[in-house]
Amino acid sequence: MVLVLCGAVAGLLTLALPGGGPLSGPVHWPRLGLLALLHACWDSLAQGSPTPCLRTARAARAVLTGRPSAPVARPVEAEAAGPVFLPVLFAGVLMLPPAAAALVAVPAALVAPAAAPRALRRAWNAAQLGLSAFAAALLFRLLHGPELLLGSRFPGAALPALAAVLLFCLVNAALVAAMRRLATGGPGRTAVAEGLGGRLAGALLHGAGGLMVAVLWQGPYGAFAAVLALLPFSISAWVSAQGSRERTAHRATVQALVQAVEIKDSYTRGHSERVGRAAVLIARQLGMAEDRLRTLHFAGTLHDVGKLGVATELLRRNGPLTEAERRAVEVHPVFGFELVRGIDFLGEARGGILHHHERMDGRGYPNGLAGDRIPEFARIISVADAFDSMTSTRSYRRGRPVAEAVTELERCAGSQFDPRMVRALVEAVAEHGWRPALPPPGGWDGEVPDIPLGVPEPARRGSSDLMRGSS
Repeated sequence: MVLVLCGAVAGLLTLALPGGGPLSGPVHWPRLGLLALLHACWDSLAQGSPTPCLRTARAARAVLTGRPSAPVARPVEAEAAGPVFLPVLFAGVLMLPPAAAALVAVPAALVAPAAAPRALRRAWNAAQLGLSAFAAALLFRLLHGPELLLGSRFPGAALPALAAVLLFCLVNAALVAAMRRLATGGPGRTAVAEGLGGRLAGALLHGAGGLMVAVLWQGPYGAFAAVLALLPFSISAWVSAQGSRERTAHRATVQALVQAVEIKDSYTRGHSERVGRAAVLIARQLGMAEDRLRTLHFAGTLHDVGKLGVATELLRRNGPLTEAERRAVEVHPVFGFELVRGIDFLGEARGGILHHHERMDGRGYPNGLAGDRIPEFARIISVADAFDSMTSTRSYRRGRPVAEAVTELERCAGSQFDPRMVRALVEAVAEHGWRPALPPPGGWDGEVPDIPLGVPEPARRGSSDLMRGSS
């Protein structure tokens, strides 16, 4: 809240700066207005939502006809992360004084889809984008960029533009990291580096587009040529937005399935997501490609979705299970596979769900696969599942220390777990740490039995929890 207000106040102060000097200057208001409108329209298009012009036309038609307008379709999970289409904003940075360049981003930020609390998020987006644009435009002027640009002196004019884009990204990443640190308590320096790395490549491409727009706009062909130059970027941004919406729909589907399981099994709250996170840690250590990492996270998160087919009484039994009951519980990987069989985007995640209780020695279930015949996703999830099970505090026992859980995984490597996956988890935990789960304040509803990983090893003191398994 404080950072939002400070950012909004600072953004407004930039507009009150006196004329003259590098901080301000005469503003060409028609140019500013057209840039702001183009940015709002193209940004809405890139996010896959109707443009402000279309929304205004719908509202006017509703007033004239007396019929309420249809609700505007917006992305499933519209997060207030700021506009995603930047060429017009960067063109404003290059063509307008700093205070005016800050204004270009404001209309789009104030009408963009946002999660609750909408007003605060939109104010924050407008403030941080305005401050980023102000800083970039100021640096561009200090480096004599406008003179070089008007004189079409290339590549000299491109260097101040590049510096302005880099500063925009740095300021934007720092502001977003500061907000996230206040919200989550995470490390600020790491968040800045991650945010900068994630935005830099796209920002440089959009910066080149902004430079092209600025050159054409101020050339003999004027604004019309500049708008035409935006079309390739518009198509690219629209395609990217459709992919983003599709990924958001995939996440929503997975989350709905997990929530259905959580209603049935209280312990599963958080466990599914932690297994997905641990699986990704392992896979990153192995150098897995990003597209497979996303699918693996789905597999880890949904590994216990088959519990929906297991009797609730068995999942909440206060005490040990009979052999027949245990066999009924052991069918949950097959139930899970059948539930997700028709979800095409899960791909190889389905094999991970089906086989995450197989063992390297072939004594697991449901198919008794051994060694490399077990899908890679399943071997990763098996280690992640057991690790979270051992380190989580349950209703009937305390969680083990991380070091003790690691020792137990290493002891069972080769017979129960893939040694390569165990080694990757050990390295990932040593590098990134692990925060074990604690019981919820009110505790769980009933006792939650362990679901066996496979046939028990020869009895050893201290190994029963792992060998009886994880849920």
